[in-house]
Amino acid sequence: MDYNNTLNWMFSQLPMYQRQGQTAFKKDLTNSLALSRHLYYPEKKFKTIHVAGTNGKGSTSHMLASVLQESGYKVGLYTSPHLKDFRERIRVNGKVIKKIDVINFIKKNSEFFSTYKLSFFEMTVGLAFDYFAKQHVDIAIIEVGLGGRLDSTNIITPEISVITNIGLDHTQFLGETLPEIAFEKAGIIKSNIPVVIGEFQKEVFPVFEKIAKENNAPLFLASNVNASNFETDLKGTYQQHNLKNVVKTIEVLKDKGFTISEENLKKGLLNVKKNTGLLGRWQILNQQPKTICDTGHNKEGLTYVLKQLHQEKFNELHFVFGVVNDKDLKEILPIFPKSATYYFCKPNIPRGLEAPELQQKCAPYGLNGAIYNSVQGAYKNALKNAKNEDLIFIGGSTFVIAEVI
Repeated sequence: MDYNNTLNWMFSQLPMYQRQGQTAFKKDLTNSLALSRHLYYPEKKFKTIHVAGTNGKGSTSHMLASVLQESGYKVGLYTSPHLKDFRERIRVNGKVIKKIDVINFIKKNSEFFSTYKLSFFEMTVGLAFDYFAKQHVDIAIIEVGLGGRLDSTNIITPEISVITNIGLDHTQFLGETLPEIAFEKAGIIKSNIPVVIGEFQKEVFPVFEKIAKENNAPLFLASNVNASNFETDLKGTYQQHNLKNVVKTIEVLKDKGFTISEENLKKGLLNVKKNTGLLGRWQILNQQPKTICDTGHNKEGLTYVLKQLHQEKFNELHFVFGVVNDKDLKEILPIFPKSATYYFCKPNIPRGLEAPELQQKCAPYGLNGAIYNSVQGAYKNALKNAKNEDLIFIGGSTFVIAEVI
């Protein structure tokens, strides 16, 4: 099989949460542990940092990778989902895994995948761990896919566990309340392994304290950190939370014997996009009219994004908007700007919500606009209608962003 055929097989033959939703979610680590044994425990051959949370875990992971790269370490980075190419999920020092490595891994282990009926995510995590081991990385930043406790990545014993924050997202899988969701995220806390909590949230912090104490895991709170001396090339104002989290994590990592200077930290934070290839975080696509996209897609993430959007100067706001069909729109639509002109569209995945249905659900909230057959069609019409002094924002779903970048 060539690369495209390999990807087509991965996407079509195996369930994948990002495309299908709940039917692809497995609450079990049995397959991940079996694959680890089959691959001779690759995750034990390099050090790791494990990053979970509702928002900010992707940005935090990329920041950490950039800082460690600037410090001279060979760094693996595993994140999800990808925007343009599957290989974005697996990088070493910013470079994506080669196509031939993806092909060979699938070909070599296809019989095992079929026997155990591995999910897309379980298989991809195994590929990442195997690749990092073969590349002899010094350390890998591993982003949780969904939840934490039963996530396929949760077979590692990291140097540090990091939990960015807790919000009401994926409630059909993780629980209906913040403490329930916090319990799932806290599942990455390991015995005697320090854990850094990104934000103090009164309702959930006791959950972290309890589980950390039970595991004799030193607990650190990043929101108390003074990070005024640092800035990052990731320009969303919400990145200040992630920046503090990274500064604290690096401080704890240095206590564990890693050599990271303040200059390394500063350069790493300022060169995240260059060092890691991160896309879609308050990314400016065009200047006239100014066009911005952001992958924020749940209530907490969108609250930060829309707050920053209100700080922009423009005459008219054009909003290219699409979501997945299991999105709780009642949670997010009340915070959207009513003065914008909306361009309703469906991301090109099975899980995408049809544009007419999205338009219908938005109307009671005073969000009005036209329906378009595709994300690109919506974007092209926004560009056609917007004047130079206007602003175009593209968002609602990671999959919408993927189609315009």
